[in-house]
Amino acid sequence: AWAMCGFAEELEWFDTISETSLDPDSYRDGGKNNLGSLMLKAAKATCDFYIENSCTDGIPYWDTGAPGLSKMGDYLNKPADPFNSYEPFDSSAAAIGAQGLLRLGKYLQNKGDDKSGNRYWQAGLSVMNTLLDEPYLSSNDAHQGMTLHSIYHRPNGWDHIPAGSKIPNGESSMWGDYHIREGCLYLQRIISNEKYYAFFNCI
Repeated sequence: AWAMCGFAEELEWFDTISETSLDPDSYRDGGKNNLGSLMLKAAKATCDFYIENSCTDGIPYWDTGAPGLSKMGDYLNKPADPFNSYEPFDSSAAAIGAQGLLRLGKYLQNKGDDKSGNRYWQAGLSVMNTLLDEPYLSSNDAHQGMTLHSIYHRPNGWDHIPAGSKIPNGESSMWGDYHIREGCLYLQRIISNEKYYAFFNCI
C-alpha cells in the first residue's frame, strides 16, 4: 500500500519538474522519461497486485501470505469479514492503497489512457466507499479512532484482540486515520473542482 501511494505521488510530482532539475546521476538511468517509465511500471504492478489480492469490496488481509487464509475458502470473491476467525484485515492498508489507486487512475486519465485510468480510479472509489461505512467507519462517540480494523504488527502480537474474538479487530491507527482523511480531502477537491491536492502543493 505504501508503494502504491508513493509511486503514484512521485509520478504526479515528476510531471512538474524539468529534465535539468534532476540530479546529474539520474542521466545514467536514461533521464526523466526513463525514470518516469520505471515509476509508472512500479505503480501499476503494485496497484494490480492489490486489486488481485483484495476482497470484492477492496479490503485486503493484513498479509497476502497469512497462514489462516488457507482455511477461508474462496475469500477473494466475497466481501471482507473483519470478524472472521482466521486472519485480520487491515483497513489502514486499504486507506493508503485507495489513494494510490485514485492518484494513479487520475494520472493515467490525464495522459489519455482512459481504459487503465478508469480501472484504477473506480477501484480506488470502491475502497473509499467501503471504508466510509460500517463496519469500518467508527460510529461510536467513545472510540477515539475513525477507521476501524487497522493492524499494527500482527507477528509481534501488538494488536488488540477483543473478548470473544480469535483475531485482532475493532481498533484504529493514526496512519490509517490520516490517510482516510487525506483521501476524503483529495476527493473533495476534485468534486468541488478546486486545486488538485498533492504533497507538493497542499499548503
